[in-house]
Amino acid sequence: MFGAGGGTSSYREVEDTDLIVLWGSNARETHPIFFHHLLRGVRNGARLYVIDPRRTDSAEWADGWLGLDVGSDIALANAVGREIIAAGLENRSFIDRATEGFDAYKAKVESYTLDYAEHETGVPADAIRELAHAFARAPRAMICWTLGITEHHNAVDNVLALIDLCLLTGHVGKYGSGLNPLRGQNNVQGGGDMGALPDRLPGFQHVENDELRAKFEAEWGVAVPAKRGWHLSGMFDAMERGDLTAVYVIGENPVQSEADQKRAKHLLGSLEFMVVQDLFLTKTAELADVVLPASAAWAESEGTVTNSERRVQRVRKAVGAPGEARDDLEIIFELARRMGQPWGSAEPEAVWDEVRRLSPVHAGMSYKRLEELGGIQWPCYDEEHPGELFLHSRLYEDPVPGNRVPFVPVDHDPPVDRLDDDFPIRLTTGRRLDSYNTGVQTSGYTSPLRRGESLDISPEDAERFGLEPGERVRITSRRGQVEAPIRIDESLRPGLTFMTMHFQDDVAVNLLTIDATDPKSGTAEFKATAIRIDKLEAAVTA
Repeated sequence: MFGAGGGTSSYREVEDTDLIVLWGSNARETHPIFFHHLLRGVRNGARLYVIDPRRTDSAEWADGWLGLDVGSDIALANAVGREIIAAGLENRSFIDRATEGFDAYKAKVESYTLDYAEHETGVPADAIRELAHAFARAPRAMICWTLGITEHHNAVDNVLALIDLCLLTGHVGKYGSGLNPLRGQNNVQGGGDMGALPDRLPGFQHVENDELRAKFEAEWGVAVPAKRGWHLSGMFDAMERGDLTAVYVIGENPVQSEADQKRAKHLLGSLEFMVVQDLFLTKTAELADVVLPASAAWAESEGTVTNSERRVQRVRKAVGAPGEARDDLEIIFELARRMGQPWGSAEPEAVWDEVRRLSPVHAGMSYKRLEELGGIQWPCYDEEHPGELFLHSRLYEDPVPGNRVPFVPVDHDPPVDRLDDDFPIRLTTGRRLDSYNTGVQTSGYTSPLRRGESLDISPEDAERFGLEPGERVRITSRRGQVEAPIRIDESLRPGLTFMTMHFQDDVAVNLLTIDATDPKSGTAEFKATAIRIDKLEAAVTA
């Protein structure tokens, strides 16, 4: 947030805060470790509001559930902001001291009345008013979100709408208040921290900044391109144009994880050269010219990981990699050697010390300190620094050092894949507790919780279409079709269905989803697909 690519708060604060808004996240199933901390907060007296199209397992613990229509998050957030202003509950001292652009924000949200928001979102006006007043009046409050906010064609605007709410109320920059994107895997945060972004070097240092780039060039002895690269969606567009002809895929299965799976498979299969480095022979690896078997980082490697609270922790090798599999770092070092760039021995601590030299926010995190302290939260500027429990405390200094934080007004923009007479049902996708993404990491073992793929549908829609539990149906979108059995789910509202991407070999759900992408983040709109449901023709007997 505000130039630092991580959540502002710590897990401890979740346990101590007064109010939590869980927006677009079924954390109980998809982020169970974080949810344990959240439950401690609830047991300690925090009020919980869950905003989600489905009445999820997480909502069972909530004081309030706001079941909005898929893709109407900005309409809801702007209405909450307008109600806070209309009730005189905005934090004027914080706004005047730490922000800029409030008048433009106030003008933007003025048209987002409670009645308008109820019409656009499906959330009752009284529920919106209750949330607005509770959030503004809470001494400490935080907003936590996941892919329900970011897997939309206007993902960045969705996030900006949530940031505006925290600026409006002063719920950022102090203990127990903040903005927290929850990471879906143990080192997603660490990947971004290390520069796995199209415009950033390690430590979120912009690649187009000459001064920042120069120190990397001096350390590495090569010129670093002074122009931002492509994000993942941009890479597929470049493949389509013929500008990208060779790809090195590390720990990713885009053949099955990308929206519009048919397009993704075609483009990857048309490359001149593709190498895949992975634990498993994925569907993507099956298309590769070269496959490099890698190790399981959580047990077979030395290094670090970073979690959702920005805590860097040590990972220690417990067993050796089997067969011909090798540590990822060793593979990359060996490739460099064969390309004429001998980097020496692949020592994880030496690589980490290089990170510390180049990234100021990691400078104080020696292996020794990480082990002694059980991990450290960035930023940590030197070996006397304890790390930051929460970010942006400067916003509560008077005067505020550095730049003020701007409000960024945004407008509601419905999903690209519109509902109509041919495709009248909304499909949203997500994860379940027992499985992960395309199933590569989880399908190899059994679980008493696991069931196959299904089309989850509301009781009202099952009755409307004359469908029975277990009945196989054809699900069709504007891009493709699949077949799956019906499962009736009382957590779903009429007009909304749900599927996962866990069983792509059996039901290729991403044949249905749309690759309409956010122009800023490149994220596809997995959460909003228009579908129709057809009964299968009865088998003809001879």
